[in-house]
Amino acid sequence: MNFEGLDPGLGEYAPSLHGTLEPGLDSTLDPALLQGVELDHDALAVPVSESVHLLEGMYSELHSVAAEVGIPVTAVHFDLQEELLWMGNHRGHASSFFGPTMGRYSSFQVHLTDDIRHIQSMDTGVLFLTKSNLKCLTRGGLIIFDYPMEEGTDMHSLLLTDNNTLLMGGLQNYVAELDLNTVQETQKFTVEVPGVAIMRQSNRFFFCGHTSGKVSLRDLRTFKMEHEFDAFSGSLSDFDVHGNLLAACGFSSRGLNGLSCDRFLMVYDLRMMRAVTPLQVHVDPLFLRFIPTYTSRLAIISQTGQCQFCEPTGLANLADIFHVNTVGQLLMSFDVSSSKQALAFGDSGGCVHLWSSAPEVSFNDYSRETELALPCLVDSLPQLDWNNELVPLSLLPMPLTNTEPLLSDWSSNLVTPSPRRAPPVDPEILRTMKTVGFIGYAPNPRTRPRNQVPYKIKEVELEYDSYNQVPESPIGRDEEPHLYMVPKKYRKVTIKYSKLGLEDFDFKHYNRTLFAGLEPHIPNAYCNCMIQVLYFLEPIRCLVQNHLCQKEFCLACELGFLFHMLDLSRGDPCQASNFLRAFRTIPEASALGLILADSDEQTGKARLGRLIQSWNRFILTQLHQETQEQEGPQAYRGTSSSSLGSSGESVIGRLFGCEVENSSLCRCGKETVRSSLTLLFTMHYPEQNKVQEYDFTEILKKSICLEQSTQAWCENCEKYQPTVQTRNIRCLPDVLVINCEVNSVKEAEFWKAQAEVSTFPVCKESLKKSHHGNLRHVWIPLSMKMCISKAHGLEVCSWPEGEELSAEDEAEGAAVYDLVVTVPHILDARTGGNLVAHIKVGETYHQRKEGVTHQQWYLFNDFLIETIDKTEAAQFDVSWKVPAIIYYAKRNYHSKYDLRIKNPIEASVLLTEASLARKQRKSHATFIPLMVSEMPQAGDLVGLDAEFVTLNQEEAELRSDGTKSTIKPSQMSVARITCVRGQGPNEGVPFIDDYISTQEQVVDYLTQYSGIKPGDLDAKISSKHLTTLKSTYLKLRFLIDTGVRFVGHGLQKDFRVINLLVRTKIHMTEPLLLLVKHTVKSLGFVLFAYCSSDLNIQSETHDSIEDARTALQLYRKYLELSRGGQDEFRKVLKGLYEKGRKLDWKVPDVDSADGQGSPKGTAVFPSVLGL
Repeated sequence: MNFEGLDPGLGEYAPSLHGTLEPGLDSTLDPALLQGVELDHDALAVPVSESVHLLEGMYSELHSVAAEVGIPVTAVHFDLQEELLWMGNHRGHASSFFGPTMGRYSSFQVHLTDDIRHIQSMDTGVLFLTKSNLKCLTRGGLIIFDYPMEEGTDMHSLLLTDNNTLLMGGLQNYVAELDLNTVQETQKFTVEVPGVAIMRQSNRFFFCGHTSGKVSLRDLRTFKMEHEFDAFSGSLSDFDVHGNLLAACGFSSRGLNGLSCDRFLMVYDLRMMRAVTPLQVHVDPLFLRFIPTYTSRLAIISQTGQCQFCEPTGLANLADIFHVNTVGQLLMSFDVSSSKQALAFGDSGGCVHLWSSAPEVSFNDYSRETELALPCLVDSLPQLDWNNELVPLSLLPMPLTNTEPLLSDWSSNLVTPSPRRAPPVDPEILRTMKTVGFIGYAPNPRTRPRNQVPYKIKEVELEYDSYNQVPESPIGRDEEPHLYMVPKKYRKVTIKYSKLGLEDFDFKHYNRTLFAGLEPHIPNAYCNCMIQVLYFLEPIRCLVQNHLCQKEFCLACELGFLFHMLDLSRGDPCQASNFLRAFRTIPEASALGLILADSDEQTGKARLGRLIQSWNRFILTQLHQETQEQEGPQAYRGTSSSSLGSSGESVIGRLFGCEVENSSLCRCGKETVRSSLTLLFTMHYPEQNKVQEYDFTEILKKSICLEQSTQAWCENCEKYQPTVQTRNIRCLPDVLVINCEVNSVKEAEFWKAQAEVSTFPVCKESLKKSHHGNLRHVWIPLSMKMCISKAHGLEVCSWPEGEELSAEDEAEGAAVYDLVVTVPHILDARTGGNLVAHIKVGETYHQRKEGVTHQQWYLFNDFLIETIDKTEAAQFDVSWKVPAIIYYAKRNYHSKYDLRIKNPIEASVLLTEASLARKQRKSHATFIPLMVSEMPQAGDLVGLDAEFVTLNQEEAELRSDGTKSTIKPSQMSVARITCVRGQGPNEGVPFIDDYISTQEQVVDYLTQYSGIKPGDLDAKISSKHLTTLKSTYLKLRFLIDTGVRFVGHGLQKDFRVINLLVRTKIHMTEPLLLLVKHTVKSLGFVLFAYCSSDLNIQSETHDSIEDARTALQLYRKYLELSRGGQDEFRKVLKGLYEKGRKLDWKVPDVDSADGQGSPKGTAVFPSVLGL
């Protein structure tokens, strides 16, 4: 505690007992009291003259040390990690002492003027609290962080909580919470004046002691006060908590005589929240602590050094009083070690006293080793034997003379500077350079780090380029000599953005098929290849499109929405933004390290091979859990449309699941067998010192039926014993998923060696089709046979492709597995690498997309899709193409599954739903939901407008010629969606006006353009109709599936951000706003010109409802003008532009004071528009 400002007469002690605060020895001290004490500022110790026999459980003085004589010790603390005792004094100096001998370990200045009031040790350092400053230092004295506080703060105590946060309290009306990871204040909790001086914690409450004599109990999460004990009428001195008891000591008010120390300890039962019988003690208590060893003993300490031990529920005994030899000084601080074996006292004379209950004292039960300073090595140098001829001459000290030249004195001709020649210009720069005058401009090929030149100039650059700014097809291009390592189609593809965004980017150069690629610019899009893999497994595609649940973030639902877009697309790329948004919210994904930071993706620090294998295991497990809760098509609201109900198994379990029997055999003969379900297997490779040929099926069998020795608990032996763990499978999965685990050089060398000695040579035709001359051998078989027999267990062998099983093999339960998927990690030092997928696309997909029935292998590299040969899919050159995931599928496995898709989205999604906002009122409703009789039909008009907010700002760079290049576009998120009726008696009345709640940080609300204000998307404070993105998405999907016609402005961009693919009719208002060689003009002005002027046209901020109504009215005016022919329409539009330029495209004031404005309710420019 801090005693600054307290009246010395509070404890009613004689003034002669108070020590001075001046440096040096107090002149009033009796010199006879210091006999036998050696005054040394470095190690001033008070040795015990005789050996003391310590009784177990009884404390006596073990050692005393004076840190700075005459400077009061204001805080002592036993280190919780190491055998160290810390002290801090009145002048801001801290020292630590090692072990029971109290040898000085470190000493440093924490603050120049303020006293140290609290010390708390952590794993990485030690926290020191002063009046207005918190400092964290290493145990050696190096600063980790320094956190200054506001002026006027008067901090007294701190409390380290479990979640790496810190609470700081003092004589002010708040308690501050500090995050130790970011060293930032997270929040402030308001408390009553005069503040909190002492803080303790239990598993139920925070306990705050106030100088007013009260102790408050506060909630661990909210810090809200739950209970309060009024312990003393004067002031609180100290309190402690143990189990269900709280004990406190303090001062009582004595009327005009001020405060006096109360010899009754207040004890409270925390179970009943009331006081029990007070405990009378024989000393004036200043400090108290529970010392729970055998019993819940209390240690009560007085300021004069008297120490009494007693039970909190018993009577105090005079025989239990001991005295700390303070040489007349007052005790200022006190602490108990975590092991309860040691007590530490700090007095006003600068001494620290260590008391112990055992001769061999340990501060902690399990202390880590303290790092001590290395001893001086000067005295430990070995002696040299003059007679030994092998002694090196460098050990002999030699005098430096000026008469003889040194070896380092080189002649001038040897030290002449020789500048390096300039490196040759990159051939890619010369190839793409455009010359303007005598200056050449070229895009940066990014073949080396910025502003760095290699020290050694290579004659042949082995680095390679990426796609340049002009989109070009990788098909049919000749590889340049220095780019031979990675084929161009395997390299990382990027989208080059222009002023029009993606509109002028030709994706057809990269994809000449009708299958849809995926865009790579979204965060965590490294899993695009695996999304394609899941899509081309027909049972999974049908499963997730039939699945619909009410969870806000369900990966199965989001995959179903994404697969629906991939079905509709005719070669145009899609983006998995909504799926990845839900993926980022899954706690398990974050815990597994699957959420990549933008910096890791851009710099290529992520280990994509290991990452995609973890993602593969995660997505199968997640889909299995999400789909086994609901099988079959489910209604989003109301009763289920399926009679299947809830089921314990899922399609994922039947497709990938394999029942595994794990056996553990101890050497005592005890065998334990457990059964489980596994969805994939991991490859395990043999230890080899020399190159040896292995068959892939042999390695696969040993990996599935794994046998390994490990330490495990044996219930029979009742200890850990070496056990042999064996895994066997009881059934064969329909799709065999294999994680290759090629994560180190050792595994890569194994694959390389097996490919070189492989017995599966590639035919010449395949080499020609592969566009790559390095394909030589394939190690993994294209087909293999698997069978489980009672006699031999699992049998795996290669099988000729296309050959069917005999009737005898089928009777034994054998099955043929064909290779359908390989996912390699492409190594590219320049870009950090990327992931691609080789997928064998089945007949049903070709039938839907192209109207033909055949199977074909394709390469999927984000939005690049290209046909490949089957041998190219099975070949791996580990120098740049490392295997990550392999899928084998049982031949004709589709027949077991129902591959019909029934749209699970029903009309009930448009009915009334509750708002997420707590403050939203019905009187503030801005829309009227559709009635059952108003459900839209195919061909109905619906006015649509959407508003967006920015999650990440655009990343761009300035080229050398001054033009701007977009590297990464801004990431937008839908914030509001409005749909208005396009016909009927309620035409123009909105039936959807949803604000979309978001959990991601918004960097720009774009209020000027969107009308969205901070707080509108927060469920706690928003007054809007707030819903989830999934809820509104389902409404739009239902409208699209119904076949309504949307009318709006910029709908193509709106649907792209919402992540919807629309094949129905869309009517956009741009034809009304565009003229040849002109840009889009003011929507409000055109509305004012075309329609009646009594509409509310927003000028400062946009309103989504008004914009949707505007789009409907403009579309109807467009139909009206188009009936007279296109020439008449262009004439009217040209007149509108002439008036628009004159008025600078601003709406005139129709009620101006001069009376010249048009009257309300009439049309504007009747002579021009002919209205």
